[in-house]
Amino acid sequence: MKFRPCIDIHQGKVKQIVGETLQADPAQVVENFVSTQSPGHFASMYKEDGLTGGHIIMLGAGNEQAAEEALRAYPGGLQIGGGIREDNAERYLALGASHVIVTSYIFQDGKLNRDHLDKIVARIGKERLVIDLSCKERDGKYFVVTNQWRTFSDFAVNAANMAELEAYCDEFLIHAVDVEGKREGVQEKLAASLAEWTTIPTTYAGGARSLADLERFRDITGGRLDITIGSALDIFGGQLPYRDVIAWCDSEGAR
Repeated sequence: MKFRPCIDIHQGKVKQIVGETLQADPAQVVENFVSTQSPGHFASMYKEDGLTGGHIIMLGAGNEQAAEEALRAYPGGLQIGGGIREDNAERYLALGASHVIVTSYIFQDGKLNRDHLDKIVARIGKERLVIDLSCKERDGKYFVVTNQWRTFSDFAVNAANMAELEAYCDEFLIHAVDVEGKREGVQEKLAASLAEWTTIPTTYAGGARSLADLERFRDITGGRLDITIGSALDIFGGQLPYRDVIAWCDSEGAR
């Protein structure tokens, strides 16, 4: 188990938002935190602290310059997602991203677009690709949601489908939409299931808010998944000291 850092960029600024509220009208987006620090500041901090495999997510258009600043500050240390397609993936890798993360490019009209998935893998190789699955629970099962997390796809997050996607990517990034940005604790059922279903590096995102949550997550996943924390950290306006998380990682060998 590793702690994976994050940099979410919206309107050119580092923010933490409630993901389900993301939409074209910025006035309707619920912001937990807006930083006065640049993306490069956070990337440099993660580099200094020896954290690897973190992710930059561009939330909407107009964030490219800010994201590039973070990549330059920590070349090879961060992944990048948000608007990544077959025709721009190589550019971000050349700018210093260790991997690119795909989401909406491979899920369109409520379905997995295998043609797009084949194209991006052919272009950059599975070794540089992370598949981001944002999922919500419905009728006791988990499904990928699209259209800024408002539309259910027909793609179930289950053992068979995860095994199929593993052939196309190096890692998974899983957003637990029901708790993302809400600081309500880890979605334990999903985390435990992912630990059973996946055999490649997989990072869980959503709801973690304390060191106790980190310990609980480690226990229920058997240490087989990595985790990221956003809104709960004090560097993003929360109550959980980032330095305490780093100290915990050192004590647990989690970075």
